[in-house]
Amino acid sequence: MNRLLLLALPLTVALAACQKSSDPDLDQTGARPDLPEQRDALIPAMEIPTPEGWEGDLPTVPEGYTVTPIAQDLKIPRQMLVLPNGDLLVAEGSGGKAPKLRPKDIIAGLIKSRGKSEVEGGDRITLLRDIDGDGQTDLQTTFIDGLDAPYGLAFVDNTLYVANQGNLVSFPYTEGSTSIAGAGTEVTKLPSKINHHWTKAMTAGPDGSKLYVGIGSNSNVGERGMDVEEDRAVIWEIDRASGASRIFASGLRNPTALAIDPWSQRLWAVVNERDELGPQLVPDYLTSVREGAFYGWPYSYYGQNVDTRIKPARPDAVKAAIVPDYALGSHVASLGIDFATDGGLGGPFAEGAFVGMHGSWNRTDPSGYKVVFVPFSGGRPSGKPIDLVTGFLKDGNARGRPVGVTYDPTRGVLFVADDVSNTVWRIAPRNAARRAPTTRVTPVPGSGPRPATRTPIG
Repeated sequence: MNRLLLLALPLTVALAACQKSSDPDLDQTGARPDLPEQRDALIPAMEIPTPEGWEGDLPTVPEGYTVTPIAQDLKIPRQMLVLPNGDLLVAEGSGGKAPKLRPKDIIAGLIKSRGKSEVEGGDRITLLRDIDGDGQTDLQTTFIDGLDAPYGLAFVDNTLYVANQGNLVSFPYTEGSTSIAGAGTEVTKLPSKINHHWTKAMTAGPDGSKLYVGIGSNSNVGERGMDVEEDRAVIWEIDRASGASRIFASGLRNPTALAIDPWSQRLWAVVNERDELGPQLVPDYLTSVREGAFYGWPYSYYGQNVDTRIKPARPDAVKAAIVPDYALGSHVASLGIDFATDGGLGGPFAEGAFVGMHGSWNRTDPSGYKVVFVPFSGGRPSGKPIDLVTGFLKDGNARGRPVGVTYDPTRGVLFVADDVSNTVWRIAPRNAARRAPTTRVTPVPGSGPRPATRTPIG
């Protein structure tokens, strides 16, 4: 690193720490979040809790629930998938390595690195098996090795799909297998130029014919130029049989996790919004994803709220931007989503969405660092988020940071990947009874093959 930057880092951090903290009176969750005035700071607030370790403690869950570690020696666990036989797959890896564009990028990288595990990403998928149904892992194996920062996982017709940072690959699966050898079959390349946001979230469509992949932007707000944003800040729809792809929705800065809801079989995403406008701009969000919709990035946020930093302005794009469904809070860095089905975890966690919040690095008072539950009614968000798993922060340090969340309807439990303590946590109602598998969802009408097109705004 440039010696001058090293010398300037302590001063930069001190200046950032002096910036005004967030206003606790602002309500930044729900359908209509409070949005303060923009504060375009030369040195944005940057503060991240450093890893500490659990030292025998556990995360905090509500009374009547239990939390148990079922794997503690992983290598940066990200997203997870429950197979039909109940085995849990965990994608492990750490990608990116995009070149730094500005001095503040280098400084931000140093700040963010303080909050990460020292373990190197595994570039693999690990299998966890509970043989006797007691909630403990009886068998742990490396299921697939030699991957390239795997993140998104999907399972359709005895085939496992893995979204690496640069391509989508498939592997044939035999029930009960504890490992799969070989490099798999490439379904399609995924945009990987620069890879400022490298994670490729994925879910299968309701009838299994389509795969949906989230592709984050190559910058905060287009500062690298919009030419490198081709096929970025979008969700692709990929035909599973042919590999043909098209842009399903655009203007989503970083769609980090995708899921299909169990009520209307619509696609939903959690999205990480832009930085450097202050501690309470812009709220990350949970939204249903409409086909052909544009969600504002980089020209506006939360509908028609113009980002004045973007030159030249695009009033036509701003006019087209739609409002997301539900704000989760600014800089909470939501990286996980899954839906409760068949009564979920019971009590207040029966119908809605589980959301894993990795936590902020760019505000002086940390936000996120927990798993919340967004209640739904009639297939829509209804009510304020409810804390489900907390305790990741202690005395200014991070004992863990939630990433993927996966609900297992057969057992009625939730799994949470923690990429700082490299743990998978199991959350369950105390003395919960074992459940039968859920019924397969009905395909969405008109969800057959469509031609591949590229029609984003921007």
